[in-house]
Amino acid sequence: MTSQAASDNQLIDIWLHGRSPHTQRAYAADAARLRSRIAKPLAAVTMSDLQAFADSVASLSPASRYRALSAIKSLLAFGHRIGYLPFDVGGALRLPAVRGRLAERILPEAGVHRMLDLEPNRRNRALLTLLYASGVRVSELCGLRWRDIVANGDSAQITVLGKGGKTRAVRLPAAVWKQLSQLRGEADGGDQPVFRSRKKGGGLTPVGVLRIVRQAARRAGMDVAVSPHWLRHAHASHALDHGAPIHLVQATLGHASISTTGRYLHARPSDSSSRFLGL
Repeated sequence: MTSQAASDNQLIDIWLHGRSPHTQRAYAADAARLRSRIAKPLAAVTMSDLQAFADSVASLSPASRYRALSAIKSLLAFGHRIGYLPFDVGGALRLPAVRGRLAERILPEAGVHRMLDLEPNRRNRALLTLLYASGVRVSELCGLRWRDIVANGDSAQITVLGKGGKTRAVRLPAAVWKQLSQLRGEADGGDQPVFRSRKKGGGLTPVGVLRIVRQAARRAGMDVAVSPHWLRHAHASHALDHGAPIHLVQATLGHASISTTGRYLHARPSDSSSRFLGL
């Protein structure tokens, strides 16, 4: 390996540091795809190289193509920002338009409650309830330990480690804390994961949580590929529907910008100017 390639590897490692494991895997694969395609140091990448790379990923799904190109733009911008790259050549690269799919991924309240009510396993029902009630990401849920939960009267709050290494506290309703406290008797210490894998020991993995969510969705009669993140979408949308202040939803979900939370208002508008057309 040349010294330049080693330096590029180091740049990528620094760029990926602090991101979630899922994001690290995806972005590392995108960076590797770029380097394999252009076969030159990152400092020598030109706009023509990036356009050729964009053409090479045209066969990917729109969402995957968008992610790959936005990841490369992020990498090159980061390299320039820290002084490693002389120019931010990716700044002029246009990202493809992607159709918003958020509205399709917001489960109806009745469907969520069917998932919760029909789940026969106590651990899994508590897991599904916590995903919906707190809006945590699957990585945050899998990293949750008993020491991260503090009782407060008949309710509790959890402290989770979110994106960018930022922590936030989320208050839980009494009914959710009651379900979790029933699981606590099975744990022998504060360092124990809240949701344990009964087969392998240790904490549940994101794949294990996905399996639980998919099974619950099928049991509730849903024929779509529901993921844990859909319960996060449901939390945001349903809370706003019931009048929760948008800044409170933002804080609960850990969104860096209120505009991100605002997407849920636009995904399912409660009114339309079409009602003024007399149709």
